Amino acid sequence: MNQIRWICAAAYLVTGAALALPLPKGVVQGPSVEGITEYRLPNGLKVLLFPDSSKPTVTVNVTYLVGSRHENYGETGMAHLLEHLMFKGAPNNRNIAQQFSQRGMQFNGTTALDRTNYYEVFQAGDDNLQWALQMEADRMVHSYIAKKDLDSEMTVVRNEYESGENSPGEVLMKRMQSLGYDWHSYGRSTIGNRSDIENVKIENLQAFYRTWYQPDNAVLLVAGKFDPARTLGWIAQRFGAIPKPRRALPQFWTVEPTQDGERSFTVRRQGDVQLIAVGYKVPAALHDDSDALSFASEVLGAATTGRLHKLLVESGKASDVFAYAETGYAPGMLYFGATVKKGDPIEPVRDALTAAVEDFAKTPPTEAEIERVRRNYMNSIEKSLNDPQQVGVALSEVIALGDWRLFFVGRERIATISAAEVAEAAGRYLRRDNRVTGHFLPDDAPRRAEIPPAPTLASVMKDFKPKAASQKSEDFEPSQANIMKRTTLATAGGIKLALLPKKNRGEAVFVDLNLHWGDEKSLFGKGMLPAMTGAMLTRGTTKYTREQLSDAFDQLKISGGLMEFETTRSNLAEALRLMAHVLKEPTFPEAEFEQLRQQMLVSLESGRSEPQSVAGRVLSEHFDHYPKGDIRANRTLDEQIADVKAVRLDDVKAYYRDFYGASHGELAIVGDFDAAPVAPLIDELFGKWQSRASYAPVLRTHAAIAPMNKTVNLADKENGVVMARMNLDLQVDDADYPALMLANYIFGEGGLESRLMNRIRQKDGLSYGGGSQLGAGDLDRAGSLTMSAIAAPQNLARLDAAMREELTRAVIKGFTPGELAAAKSGLLQQRAQNRAEDNILASGWTSLLYLGKTFEWSERFEQKLAAVSLEQLNAAFRRAIDPAKLSVVIAGDQEKAKLKR
Repeated sequence: MNQIRWICAAAYLVTGAALALPLPKGVVQGPSVEGITEYRLPNGLKVLLFPDSSKPTVTVNVTYLVGSRHENYGETGMAHLLEHLMFKGAPNNRNIAQQFSQRGMQFNGTTALDRTNYYEVFQAGDDNLQWALQMEADRMVHSYIAKKDLDSEMTVVRNEYESGENSPGEVLMKRMQSLGYDWHSYGRSTIGNRSDIENVKIENLQAFYRTWYQPDNAVLLVAGKFDPARTLGWIAQRFGAIPKPRRALPQFWTVEPTQDGERSFTVRRQGDVQLIAVGYKVPAALHDDSDALSFASEVLGAATTGRLHKLLVESGKASDVFAYAETGYAPGMLYFGATVKKGDPIEPVRDALTAAVEDFAKTPPTEAEIERVRRNYMNSIEKSLNDPQQVGVALSEVIALGDWRLFFVGRERIATISAAEVAEAAGRYLRRDNRVTGHFLPDDAPRRAEIPPAPTLASVMKDFKPKAASQKSEDFEPSQANIMKRTTLATAGGIKLALLPKKNRGEAVFVDLNLHWGDEKSLFGKGMLPAMTGAMLTRGTTKYTREQLSDAFDQLKISGGLMEFETTRSNLAEALRLMAHVLKEPTFPEAEFEQLRQQMLVSLESGRSEPQSVAGRVLSEHFDHYPKGDIRANRTLDEQIADVKAVRLDDVKAYYRDFYGASHGELAIVGDFDAAPVAPLIDELFGKWQSRASYAPVLRTHAAIAPMNKTVNLADKENGVVMARMNLDLQVDDADYPALMLANYIFGEGGLESRLMNRIRQKDGLSYGGGSQLGAGDLDRAGSLTMSAIAAPQNLARLDAAMREELTRAVIKGFTPGELAAAKSGLLQQRAQNRAEDNILASGWTSLLYLGKTFEWSERFEQKLAAVSLEQLNAAFRRAIDPAKLSVVIAGDQEKAKLKR
């Protein structure tokens, strides 16, 4: 059964032994695996409790066993549309989004083929947890699902659909999905068909909701820092009051017939890259062959180390490759593909890709390839030990297969898969007559692939033996005072150090290193050289090829980038040594350099006609006030492409020789490690590695730029964007900055309940996504306010007007006491949650050290945020923001803009 991809894509869960709790009346305790314990309420609701006090946060997740495969004719996209309406309120929670914002909660809902889930992540505390539980119980069976909400949200979902239609990759794979199936509902994209989205009746949605959103079709999970006994009591009180449903769930009997010949299709749309993909039907996730095919997918499609990368990318035929599976309760599909530069021949790539996939069984994976995949999977599993916030999403997929414990069954399966199994499974399904890529050809001797039925759940579970948990972590308080108390500040050569040891689940430790070199004069005219030099470092050293280096990172359990990564306690010293080796001893292989050049060119070209990219470039060019050649100056897309084409390998080597070194930098390490040996080791590794170039920060300057309005026509685009900006003379230590940060949170940064999103999404239904950002200089005064939102071309003018109106209204009428209180609560809770994340904490330390500050500055800043009065808030916003100074770019299809919605 294919639990491998769910495990490695989400989370791995370990904590203490089974909970022995006093059970509320009628509640029955079920199985327990590695700290997760199941309970069942009389009304059928399954409850999973996963207590873990390593972070001061709680995740509440509800998974409903309904997804897009349960939709009927004319109702495609309805499961996803219903997900949106579930945030529109219920009798006891009339404004759910506002409550999320006031409590600083992270939240979302996701819809897939077999399930829908809703989750919220928040600061631990009885008040927040009780609110979340009562809200989820309230909307489980009492959500409004009202016609007025459908009318506005339909256009938002349609805009989300249109946004996907802008992406060549999304369009290609949507067509692949529909061509891959004749009858099964897996052939329908979760987002649905445009006409169904536009015309679905509220009565259909209400009936769908009443059928599937019931306690006997749901699994509730609570993970994080909470009291299990009290929480189970609250759950029994809130959810236990929901009656057990009397209806019987619909049964599904459609079985996809065996495919009887290869298929092909062509999507012809405006775009900037070419894509080729092949897909094959494969067994359901419960079938053992599905796991073997996951290994085949990795051996073939993994970046850098996969066979397709070596065959197509290293040869220069393609810029990148990909592989992934889309399986679940029923048989699904396995996809392979490649990106090809516009104008290059695509047929040789298609032929080589197809041959590599379908001949895979004739050239079985080596033991080294199998072990690499196995190691990568196990590393992913181990690293996710640290993040119980991901438990709900991790388990949602396997819950849809019938039992949450399948998550752990899949982990055990990883250790047993052999190269022979992988080759045999590939031979059964990766066959010509089971392929979707091309045209249909008659054939007297078809080579069909019979898809076996899924085994019973009982047969899959019969030999499973759960393991006890052994991982431990500490209850760390992420206040600034405690961070300062626990952190050791030191120097090693030219590097400032911040070392914060703490006991972590899985002995995880996070490293963040920043190095600085050059100044305004020495960096003049360097163009793309800094970016290309940095990208070359991991492509070969005096000790390792690129592939060997990738394996070395895996063996040390390093994930992330070269200078910002996660590893483990036992591997930290060697990981630091490896980082230093890569930084100090790159070899700049010529073949890798040419490969990088092609990848950068394709990446640059891919954004040539994308609305967000185009609008961003137009604004950047308008606000550019630096001379050509200045490192801060804007460069057009064509200038960037010309730079990449002009750079020589000798230029890269010279830049490295003249600039690289550790004369100035900051290093933060947060997690499970001993601090004492670190400073001597860093001094040993970097103390004598000096940059030849003098260093001085290259500061940006504030400039008053005249406003402009520009419309850019982008033909054949289903979605467009409105993007706006004004420059601000602003620095983070200004007296008005805390007030402006709160004002921006209220106006456009605070999610669905921000002024901007409430208008353009909740009220007018124009846009799926948008917001505003406030920028302020740390060392300079180059601040800005930016706004952006997407919409269909026909709605861009209305969107532009709405955004301007909301900004003007905020300046003239100001904000309310309630908005200020909610912004303070939400912003301060978000900042506290960020400090609970070790990687964010490490990057926060390097940023502060660079500025000569500590978390004492952070604490003082939050005190200023908390002290902002309503008068200060509104006065600061009026002083800084002048709507007349706004520069606006509208990018979209102007012919479609003339059409009526």
